[in-house]
Amino acid sequence: MAAQMTVREAVLAFLREKGMTRIFGNPGSTELPLFRAFPEDFHYVLGLQESVVIALADGFSQASGLPSFINLHSAAGTGHAMGAIFTAWRNKTPLIITAGQQARSLLLHDPFLYSHRPTELVQPYVKYAVEPARAEDVPQAIARAWFHAMSYPRGPVFVSVPADDWDQPAEPIASRPAPNAPGAAGVEILADALRSAKQAAIVVGGEVDRDGAWDAVVELAERFDLPVWHSPLEGRIGFPQRHANYAGVLPASPEGVVRTLAEHDLILAIGTRAFTFHVEGPRPYAPPGARLILLGTDPDNGAAAASGDTIIAGIAPTLRAVLADAPPRPAPRAQLAPAAVPEGKGRITTASLLDAVARLRAADSPVVEEAPTARGPLTIHLPIDTPNTFFTCASGGLGFGLPGAVGVALARPDRRTIALIGDGSAMYTVQGLYSAARDKANVTFIIINNRRYAALDGFASHFGLNSVLGTDLDGLDFVKIAEGQGVPAARVTEPAELDEAVRRALAVDGPFLLEAWVD
Repeated sequence: MAAQMTVREAVLAFLREKGMTRIFGNPGSTELPLFRAFPEDFHYVLGLQESVVIALADGFSQASGLPSFINLHSAAGTGHAMGAIFTAWRNKTPLIITAGQQARSLLLHDPFLYSHRPTELVQPYVKYAVEPARAEDVPQAIARAWFHAMSYPRGPVFVSVPADDWDQPAEPIASRPAPNAPGAAGVEILADALRSAKQAAIVVGGEVDRDGAWDAVVELAERFDLPVWHSPLEGRIGFPQRHANYAGVLPASPEGVVRTLAEHDLILAIGTRAFTFHVEGPRPYAPPGARLILLGTDPDNGAAAASGDTIIAGIAPTLRAVLADAPPRPAPRAQLAPAAVPEGKGRITTASLLDAVARLRAADSPVVEEAPTARGPLTIHLPIDTPNTFFTCASGGLGFGLPGAVGVALARPDRRTIALIGDGSAMYTVQGLYSAARDKANVTFIIINNRRYAALDGFASHFGLNSVLGTDLDGLDFVKIAEGQGVPAARVTEPAELDEAVRRALAVDGPFLLEAWVD
């Protein structure tokens, strides 16, 4: 029989073995027993609200490639975190989320802070959820949750742990490797389709970056000289945006997709849905007569498609197998020239701000974006050409960007992370500034302040509204907000001062916030 230890000791030993020595959390009474005799080789990353905690861990996991361990507070804390858990689910981020439950001896009496249905609360946005029947089962439940989180497609999992379980005896967790990534499949289907197509096109999504398939997709596009469209509203970038074969971002409406891809007889949707829609529109949902093939690790993408063949496989190994017998590469096209910056009539514009960041940042600086009105100009004026350097919210729910950037910075302390955050977005999780100051994160927050929820203005006309209620955000002072949480800050309002302000903001050590007033 294996030697016994406490539940706490068994879990911490497992986390140590898997490289999860950061615990992201916001402490509550039912979680405190986990931290008795807290090991010196572990670090507690504090978020001031549970949605901040999840976003911190989400950013860290995406940038590091490691799963994260999170500790939330019972039902209330998990409820606070639900929007961020939904984002992690859409981001396909492996998070091991635990929540404190009241002591087992009290569970039959509906005690204060009791989570009545803990495994149902987080559904359907976790891959696995459990409250173990016995205290001694907690370590194995966490190990099983980790395995589910690391299986493809990856995502968050949840374990509810009663407060008095941590000091109970348990056996150590047997070591096991992470599940293997999917291998190649459907090679002949793809190869035959490419050989027979007269005018093929590629649509890529965030899974290309998550699956380490960036270079394979680039080579595929070059070898067959195919235009590459990016799926809209993705959390990662799957193709270099200044590459000659890059065609732009696909519209998020059925008629826009059909119009854009109408001339193609073969569409390869790689690591994305076919297609991502944000506004309603008439059928058909795909170009009539075009063959559609989806390649990726997520069967939900295949199930959601209106038509087409689905290949559930690893993107990189499948494309490498296709390329092994592909024709020689044609002469390369010329790289796309930088876009001109429109005149701002004496005011800073979003385009001029993004252009300054593009010129002054290091090429490998991670960029975290949550500024909906900047998303269009971002592709044009701050193109991303390096894999694993762009992160945003794949769910559409605001609040990921600011604390997510802190998590990215903690995972990559040797690089300067740049967070491009709208003024409305920033206020969802502005407490993340405190976490940046506390952990001395190497991050520059650039608040794109247009004094309103401007992204809703475009939808007003779509829905036949003359104006939108509740969108004005005058009076917010992000310099004072940042300084009040320990982050030095500055404001820039004049175009002539923009370059120097951005240069200073990117040159400091530790966190810094630059508030840019844009027209």
